[in-house]
Amino acid sequence: MIEAEGYGEYRRLFAKKLENATLAGGCFWGVEEILRKIPGVSEVSVGYTGGSTRQPTYEQVKAGATGHAEAVRVVFDPVKLTYKELLGYFFRLHDPTTPDRQGNDAGTQYRSAVFFHSEEQRKAALAAKEEAGRSRKWKRPITTQVAAAEEFWPAEEYHQDYLRKHPDGYTC
Repeated sequence: MIEAEGYGEYRRLFAKKLENATLAGGCFWGVEEILRKIPGVSEVSVGYTGGSTRQPTYEQVKAGATGHAEAVRVVFDPVKLTYKELLGYFFRLHDPTTPDRQGNDAGTQYRSAVFFHSEEQRKAALAAKEEAGRSRKWKRPITTQVAAAEEFWPAEEYHQDYLRKHPDGYTC
């Protein structure tokens, strides 16, 4: 029985410690679908954050009156995928130079934003934004907002896993 007791301690010490990231890069359907495929990502869900309305609906957010961004909450294993690596994917999957716009989608709800959950994430987000600007991949300055994570309101069920349910759907 000593081994069984030791095994419990081993499991406790080496249990996965997952982290959260909240990112906004335009229409959340496409962002969700890209991020879910990255090794180390455990869970992805779409919703709204960064605004003033409690429990906003899609209709309210798309009207642009709530201040929320369409965002993606990512749960990831930092042993398999660092936050810095996740941000690298994020800055490649959208155009971080177009304020309040991604492709045909326009409005503050489509802004580029990193909502950090800790001081370490804040520093990493600012560094990633600076690195993206230095990369010269884009001709215009990076406009990505870096802000503290606020309440994340999950989007309606029909938005969750949208492109899995509708493979030919709008991908931004």
